[in-house]
Amino acid sequence: MSLFADGITFGYTKEREILSDISFTLPFGQSLFLLGPNGTGKTTLLKCINHLLVPQKGKVFIHGEDVAKLSPKKRARKIGYVPQYSHHAFPMNVVDTIMMGRIAFSGYRMGKADKDAVFRLIEQLNLQEFAFQTIDRMSGGERQRVLIARALAQEPELLILDEPTSSLDLHNQMLILKLLSGLAHEKGMGVVLSIHDLNLASLFADQVMILKESRIFSLGKPEETLLKENIREVYGVETAVTMEDGKIHVRLKR
Repeated sequence: MSLFADGITFGYTKEREILSDISFTLPFGQSLFLLGPNGTGKTTLLKCINHLLVPQKGKVFIHGEDVAKLSPKKRARKIGYVPQYSHHAFPMNVVDTIMMGRIAFSGYRMGKADKDAVFRLIEQLNLQEFAFQTIDRMSGGERQRVLIARALAQEPELLILDEPTSSLDLHNQMLILKLLSGLAHEKGMGVVLSIHDLNLASLFADQVMILKESRIFSLGKPEETLLKENIREVYGVETAVTMEDGKIHVRLKR
């Protein structure tokens, strides 16, 4: 079981391609972290995988099925999506917001199993004190955890997240990434997310894809991709890269 992207090419105008011939395979049970400067196509790639954007060229397959040919309902059963944090929120409480994710799984007839699943997620993401609070009164980081829980409530085969840790403090960054990594390894789920923190990618990613100028610059394990030469070429900064406790550690130089 895997996610396969075959030659994804996309541009908002004919003059400029945002993505050029992006191809990769992600075996389910692993996580893929997308890295790269702003404007290199990370969000666009995530939206192409989820069929929110239609590539000019190329296709995306899940277990050999063309994502473009799936019905919206079947796509929602297979793919959970968490967009970048938004300041806009409706005055709906946390339980009901997460319960919306069960629609793709159970339809509109919710039973005890659906409620149990929602409250397990509330506990997993440390949202107990907010369960009956409306999300428009929550901080950005708290609200982000609710949106992740809603996507997980779908019980998707593939989970796609666009900068899921951007509005979270360090404790909750670790909480979320441990949870996502555990779901990939223990539940056989595929996880694809964009992130800016190289050290968090090293800690939790099975594979790292670095994008530069619309193309894949490097793809592989963290120790194969997070090299000081690659970081210099892509980000234009000097770093010291060391191996500590079996993980790559990146330190900026002045």
